[in-house]
Amino acid sequence: MDGIRDQDSAAQHPSLSRVVPRLLRGVLYRDDDGRAWQELVDVQAAVRDYVSIMGLELRLDEAEGYAFLQSRSEAPDATDSPPRLVARRQLSFPVSLLLALLRKKLAEFDAGGNDSKLVVTTGDAAEMMRVFMPAGSNEARFVDNIGAHLNKASELGFVRKIRGGRPGGEQAYEVRRILQAFINAQWLTEFNERLAEYRHHLGGNGGPDDE
Repeated sequence: MDGIRDQDSAAQHPSLSRVVPRLLRGVLYRDDDGRAWQELVDVQAAVRDYVSIMGLELRLDEAEGYAFLQSRSEAPDATDSPPRLVARRQLSFPVSLLLALLRKKLAEFDAGGNDSKLVVTTGDAAEMMRVFMPAGSNEARFVDNIGAHLNKASELGFVRKIRGGRPGGEQAYEVRRILQAFINAQWLTEFNERLAEYRHHLGGNGGPDDE
């Protein structure tokens, strides 16, 4: 019966055959693919019904312009564990820490009443991470690795490279608001407590430039 319902849904909404595979590949941003975004918005109810059969739910934020699929087993009120169809990406510790720091900076940016986009440079990110760098680490290597971590964050869709960078050739990145969906406000309230754990981890296992 589920197979028949899948076929019926696809027949009634042909764009499902384009939108759902696109969502299964990763985050869909309005700014990156306006046509696919509009198709998704137009048939979002059908998409929710369609992916629910696979144990997934649609997370869509029209105001911020992003959407992604999440396993129901990852939802806060989940009580079952359906098969995972959306891969969980394993992040290195430095990348995870960088994303947390960027999320904290985004919250501070919003609290300041800013209505523009948060932009950080490789140097900005390096300064945020510097407190976690063990004494004696190679500075040039550290900065190079911060750039690599930012590139990984860009691949995952959490930041976006800005063409042209900044004066002097430094690469700049827009921090994308999808971070708010992956690192919530409750997590941020516990962030300062976690910092001590991060320092201990880095002190015992090497700094960001060791990843």
